[in-house]
Amino acid sequence: MDKVISQYQADENVMIQLFASWCANHQLNASTLYAQAYPQQEKNLLLEKAIEETDNDAITVDTETLLNVLQLFGNEDLAFVVSEESEKLKKR
Repeated sequence: MDKVISQYQADENVMIQLFASWCANHQLNASTLYAQAYPQQEKNLLLEKAIEETDNDAITVDTETLLNVLQLFGNEDLAFVVSEESEKLKKR
């Protein structure tokens, strides 16, 4: 059971890093987008750490991949915000 929990946490961390990288790729503030999706939540410390790490080494993440990963983890609210931002970026 500990292995399953550990693997989920590792996968969740990858999801957060992908989100932070996608935001960096598009010059968007990951904390702001996260707060739009989850206004009731306090600061996400894992996200803050991922943002710091991404500042130094962002990978290229396409929108479709990010949306699939977010939905896989049940982050529909964040996927919706990312989708909206993606549409705004297309119109620029």
